[in-house]
Order: sequence, then C-alpha cells, then structure tokens
Amino acid sequence: MAVDQPVPTAPAPSGDQSRIHDIGYRGYDGPRLGRAYARRSLYSQSLRGAYGLGRSAKSKVLPMLLFAVMCVPAAIMVAVAVTTKAHDLPVPYSRYAIIMQAVISLFVASQAPQSVSRDLRFKTVPLYFSRPIETADYVLAKFAALASALFILTGGPLIVLFVGSLLAKMGVAHQSEKFGEGLVTVALLSLLFAGIGLVIAAVTPRRGFGIAAVIAVMTISYGAVSTLQAIADSRDNSGSVPWIGLFSPVTLIDGVQSALLGGTSSFPGGVGPSTGEGFVYLIVVLGLIAASYGLLLRRYKKVGL
Repeated sequence: MAVDQPVPTAPAPSGDQSRIHDIGYRGYDGPRLGRAYARRSLYSQSLRGAYGLGRSAKSKVLPMLLFAVMCVPAAIMVAVAVTTKAHDLPVPYSRYAIIMQAVISLFVASQAPQSVSRDLRFKTVPLYFSRPIETADYVLAKFAALASALFILTGGPLIVLFVGSLLAKMGVAHQSEKFGEGLVTVALLSLLFAGIGLVIAAVTPRRGFGIAAVIAVMTISYGAVSTLQAIADSRDNSGSVPWIGLFSPVTLIDGVQSALLGGTSSFPGGVGPSTGEGFVYLIVVLGLIAASYGLLLRRYKKVGL
C-alpha cells in the first residue's frame, strides 16, 4: 500500500519573521532648556575636567599637583612674614604669577589639549552642533572654562598671600589695593594663556602634539625674548627692551603689571615699560585675546560643517 509523502514547503522568507513591538517609548514632553543651558553645561563640564573632577583618579594627579605647587611658595612666604612680623610681603601680588609662569605654562599645556583635542580626534564636534548649540556657544564655553581654571590656579595663591598679610597685621587698605591689582593681572594672564593654548591645541587632534606645541610656544618665545632683551640692554640699547617684550605672552603680562598695576619688572635692569608703553602692552594683550577667540571660531566653523 502506497504511503503519502508530505509535500515539502518552502521556508518562509526571513522578512516575514520580523515583528514590531510597542515597548512603550514616549515622546519628551518636558521643558526645552535651550542654548543657554547647553552652554552652561558645557562650561561646567569643561571646567571640572580641567581639574580631573568627574574623571579617573589618574586625571586628577597633575592638575591638583600643579595647584599645590602654586600655593606652597605663597604659604611659605606667609609663614616667614608672620614669623618675622614683616610690614610687607616679599613678592608683590601682581608679580607672583610671573615668577610661577613655568607652572602655569605646564598647566595650560596639559589641559588645553584635554579640553578640545579629544572632541576633534573622535569627531564629536558635529554632535554638539546637532543640538541647540552653535559654534560661538562651544568656543565661548571652552574658552571661559580654561580661563576660569587658570584663574583658580593663579588666584588661589594670591588669596593665601592676602590672608597671610592680614594675619601678619599689615595695612588692610594697602593690602586690599595690591590684592585687587594682582587679581587683574592674573585675570588678563588667564584669558591670554587660555586663548593661545586653545588655538594651538585646536590645530591638531593629537593630544601629545598639542602638549608639545603649547610648551614650545610658551618656552621658546619667552627664552628668545629674554635673550634679545639682555643683548639689547648689554649694548646700551635699553630703549628697545620694552618693545622686544611685546613678542612673548609672559613678558606681555609682565609689562602690563609693572607699568599699570604697581608691580616690579623682570626685564633686564629691572626697568619695565613706561606708563604709555604699558597701555600699548594692554592693547596688544586684549587684541591677542580677541584674535584667539576669532581663530577658534573659524576653526570650529570648518570642523562643524
């Protein structure tokens, strides 16, 4: 007796096995916080990142160590002033950052690439601009964050010096005035160094190259300008010394604080720019800050396309 064989059927197309499941996704009905909130968030995140907050413990070591190195000499000066009952601090407020410029340059070199190079390397900049944030918001937040981080780094020791001067019972009015001049100095330094560091770091997505480039620009420019100033002074051409100082970020700030803010100068012979030349220095500093911001805008407009 013949047995009926089952007729083979063709397998169902894989597309027929697809299913759409409603798992409860819902649209967002909350408030739209907009550009200002995004800009503040980016600023806060970048500022915290400059000191390693919210990152690994390894990322906190260098910035915290540099901050300690900045503050320890100030604490020693305060201890000496209190012990000896001195009538004034050994170093003026506006001069302190110039003395510690190597530490500040190292901080800029380490944190400027951290702020911008990773976004360039991993191509996340266009993702920022897909949100309600524009190029100017991104640049402003990054610029302000690094400048704020530098202001904390350079302003912290001045607070130590000021508190120490009060403990040593120095003149409150005089110390307050000089402390204010010191804050103006470090504010200008923070804006200038942040702008230069970010422009250099934004050129390359490689963090190592960015660190080396920032250190080279800060170190070589200061060394070259100081050498040329010393040569000019040794040849009795002291009139050119202030103008040579226009070509280094460190000597620019030195010239402003010595000419306009009552500080002492590290120029050869201890003679800094005159008051008129000091205003030229100030104009150049403000111009470089504005130029740095403009260059960053142009750079990120190209990246965001």
